[in-house]
Amino acid sequence: MTRPPRPVALPRLVRTPRIDPPYDDEVAAPVVDGALALAPRPRPAAPRPAPAAERPAGPYPGPRRLRALGQAVAEVLAGMRPAATVADRFTERAYAELVRAGRMLRARRPPRAGRPHVSTPREGVIEMCLPVHCGERTHGLALRLERRGVQWLCTEWETA
Repeated sequence: MTRPPRPVALPRLVRTPRIDPPYDDEVAAPVVDGALALAPRPRPAAPRPAPAAERPAGPYPGPRRLRALGQAVAEVLAGMRPAATVADRFTERAYAELVRAGRMLRARRPPRAGRPHVSTPREGVIEMCLPVHCGERTHGLALRLERRGVQWLCTEWETA
């Protein structure tokens, strides 16, 4: 016994969804509730961000960020990076001292900052020291960071 052949499904046309945004000259139909067009209720204004002095303080920077700052300062002190690249992380006085100090570390290759040792003597203050390896010689670099608004700025630095 043979089965009767099944009818073959014919292809059908289906409208594809639009994936492109509407063109500028295509205007959506106005939203109308019944026969009376009502203006939508005004949305409350988005809250404006508070000024930097009133914003909550930023979190303590992690060891990676502190090490990266130490690395950048060491490269400035070795004359392998312009001081202007770290200017936004220093107070004016500390930055002026950094520029005035010039090249203090002698190294043929870029210095390598070690793991920072961090202490917090009081809220909003970080003091750290880290070894800076310059070839055969290792120097020490100490930085004091204070929170100013939402930023941490270096207020003092010293190297030996």
